Amino acid sequence: MDNFFDVSRMSAAQAQYEAQKIAFAPIVFQAVRVLRESGILKSLHEQRSGMSVEAVAEKLSMTPYSVTVLLESGFSAGVVAKEGEIFSLTKIGYFLLNDPMTRINMDYNHYVNYLGLYELDKAVESGEPTGLKVFGEWETIYPGLSSLPEDAKKAWFDFDHFYSDSAFKAALAIIEKDKRRHLLDIGGNTGRFSRLCAQTLLDCHVTIVDLPQQLTVASVENEEAGVSNRIDTYAADMLKSETVLPSGYDAAWMSQFLDCFGEEDIVKILSKITDTIDENGKIYILEPMWDRQKYETSAYCLINTSPYFTAMANGKSKMFNLGELTRCIVKAGLVISEIHDQVGFCHSLIVCEKKRKG
Repeated sequence: MDNFFDVSRMSAAQAQYEAQKIAFAPIVFQAVRVLRESGILKSLHEQRSGMSVEAVAEKLSMTPYSVTVLLESGFSAGVVAKEGEIFSLTKIGYFLLNDPMTRINMDYNHYVNYLGLYELDKAVESGEPTGLKVFGEWETIYPGLSSLPEDAKKAWFDFDHFYSDSAFKAALAIIEKDKRRHLLDIGGNTGRFSRLCAQTLLDCHVTIVDLPQQLTVASVENEEAGVSNRIDTYAADMLKSETVLPSGYDAAWMSQFLDCFGEEDIVKILSKITDTIDENGKIYILEPMWDRQKYETSAYCLINTSPYFTAMANGKSKMFNLGELTRCIVKAGLVISEIHDQVGFCHSLIVCEKKRKG
């Protein structure tokens, strides 16, 4: 991690060039996205020897002007190579076209974040997700998820599921060893983890805790999956002081949930769980912490997801590092007993227990 993002040996000329990349990043992003969506990248992928502007324009029924503008921007970004009048796809272009993670990240940033991030300065000043107004008048994005425009809703859930789903099976293997029987899935959203848990841990009963809007979807999907007899739902707003969680559970699970809140609210949520969980219960926290990443690419993506929370989600949360989450865990009267890194693409599983008295 200490070697991530090291620019100490960069020359002044290189630094200036990198600064211009940032200055023009919004334009390059959109130009490359249109290269992908228009079929230009796909055409170059299929024609490995390369194509001229005229050939691309004829194939896709576009004007040579439009194709030229897009390809030249892609050339400047290393997405396509240019030799004479012939353009061809580079390795960067290949990933932009074919890599699921890159596609999901780009769609998420375009459909969910792009317009709202214009308000980032106001969000930073106010502590409110001022960019969210491009979609609706909600205090946070979470009650509005089911009401987002279809493109934005799909991009949001694709992004969320792509990263969390990669970690679920590995995390369940850890929980299975602990022989948990009654599990609270807090912030369980539409129930993807709960359904997998019910299908994998046949002796475990799960209760999904979330807002009513999410639980309505979860209940339908639980019924369709044939596991509704082993999954209950419990409607609750974890931030309300009057919210009391049901008792009799030996485990609580949170997947990409705590990063939806500021540190003060995280302590409140964890304290509620501490108060309700069995004395020997365990709390499993699945989070993609940027300082626990093996690769710089993962750390980069996670750090730059934080402004979404600031401008779009709630105005106060972020992708946390281990030190920040540990501070919250300790304040809530818990201790960390285990940390499992590289769970899925980029997650860590923090296992907590109640602090022993005396």
